[in-house]
Amino acid sequence: MGNGTATADLDVQLERHRVELTGYCYRMLGSSFEAEDAVQDTLVRAWRSHEKFEGRSSLRSWLYRIATNVCLDMLSAGNKRARPVDLTDSTPLAQAALSPRPDTTWLEPMPDARVLPSVSDPAEAAVAKESVRLAFVAALQKLPPKQRAVLILREVLAWKASETAELLGTSVASVNSALQRARATLAETHGQEAEGDVSDALDDEQRKLLDRYVTAFEGYDMAALTALLHEDAVMTMPPFDLWLRGTGDITGFMTTIGASCAGSQLRPVAVNGLPGFAHYKPDPEKGGFAPWALQVLELSDGRLVGLHCFLDTARWFPLFGLPLHLDGPLHLEGKGDQGE
Repeated sequence: MGNGTATADLDVQLERHRVELTGYCYRMLGSSFEAEDAVQDTLVRAWRSHEKFEGRSSLRSWLYRIATNVCLDMLSAGNKRARPVDLTDSTPLAQAALSPRPDTTWLEPMPDARVLPSVSDPAEAAVAKESVRLAFVAALQKLPPKQRAVLILREVLAWKASETAELLGTSVASVNSALQRARATLAETHGQEAEGDVSDALDDEQRKLLDRYVTAFEGYDMAALTALLHEDAVMTMPPFDLWLRGTGDITGFMTTIGASCAGSQLRPVAVNGLPGFAHYKPDPEKGGFAPWALQVLELSDGRLVGLHCFLDTARWFPLFGLPLHLDGPLHLEGKGDQGE
């Protein structure tokens, strides 16, 4: 009887760490599904070898050690996930061609609820959100796996150098050196682009901007949309490697190749620490609306600087708990109510 209770207790203890471990594995791997697999593998390994865990470290640091080894094993295949902007130059609209690349190419979106543990400290919450932004996770993917682990443990999770060295089975000097190299690489790659503003909850101006975006997009009003986009705004559409820069090409695409999105409906989602929307477009066969894209928005200085549309809705909508069909016209209150 006692053994069953101990097992149940262990399950509860392990489960408490699932969200933060998923966040860690997601930053390491750049894939939502691989991160969830890695965490499952971590918890199974921990469960099986718990008798060998002698409590010399905390359960949490022991789990991070297992998760790190799982991720490093998965990364030894050498695959680095990326965004379209990391792989090719932007394409002028006149030359736009939709050529998909395999799923394993792309950095994947992740629901906030699966990777951001609830914390009471606003500064800690802001760091956690910033560290799952698409641009930051994409920059992490450019680091060698060990440097990636050091940077996440030290900078994001605020582990001490000695704790990080112990977890990785290396010296403090080696950890400090890896951290310096990782910071230098990140400063080069991460500092080159306009990114979404960093704030925990969205302020009134950002909420208004999102409300205006929903109205403009659902009305397919290109003049209103142009007014909301930064002149150098970027639009990406994985699994296609095509990406567009500038208001003219983005709205031009939407009224030509993307014309069937007129009359769409948007539903808010919290994704990668950023505001986002589930985009449903009219379904001429069944009526109502069919899933078209998971949109992730980057905002800066009162404008949209990034519109990232993940089109493989059969994978993304279930992950976000979104329905795969909407009946009839949809009128939702507070569509721009993001970032809570």
